[in-house]
Amino acid sequence: MYNVVIPDRASKDLEKIDKKTQKIILLKIKEYSSNPFRYSTKLSDTRIGDYRFRIGKYRVIFDIDGENLVVLRIGLRKNIYKKV
Repeated sequence: MYNVVIPDRASKDLEKIDKKTQKIILLKIKEYSSNPFRYSTKLSDTRIGDYRFRIGKYRVIFDIDGENLVVLRIGLRKNIYKKV
C-alpha cells in the first residue's frame, strides 16, 4: 500500500470539483493505492506525470516516489492534458 500525497496544486484542482465527486475521487485514489499499477495507465507524454487513473470522466495524474503515490493533477479528461 502506497502513502497518498496530495500537494497544493492537486488540492486546488480538487477544490474546483463538487463535494460528492470529490469524495468519490478520494475513495478511489485510496482504493487504487493498494496496487496502483493494476488500475493505472502509463502516460506516453510524461511532462505532466508518469501515470493516470481514470475515475469516471475525471483523470488523476500521479507519480510513484518510493513508497508515496504523489497526485499531481486532478481534472476532467478534456482539460487535464492541456499545457498548464
